[in-house]
Amino acid sequence: MDEQIKAILDKHSTEITELFIKLREIIYRVSEPTETLWARLPSYCVRERFVRLIPFGDHINIEAVAVKDHTEELHGYKITPKGMLQIFVGQEAPTEILREIFKETLG
Repeated sequence: MDEQIKAILDKHSTEITELFIKLREIIYRVSEPTETLWARLPSYCVRERFVRLIPFGDHINIEAVAVKDHTEELHGYKITPKGMLQIFVGQEAPTEILREIFKETLG
């Protein structure tokens, strides 16, 4: 993991860090992205395509273009007005749907 991303995660709770690592693992199962920071946001890029995992105190926002194509399947999860999926601490991550979202987004 990128050292700057580790430094960001060190500022968050164990629960957020564990959720972040789980989401990151799903990304790496479906693609071979470049891990980088973009505007201080953890980003996983393949050419011009990207997924961003944005940690907050009690949730992680997932920015991925394919989220909008799976809103029906994500019933029970919050989608922000900007189209980001929010997964809160204590909420089960929808692993299968996320695999599809990440695969479609990263190509």
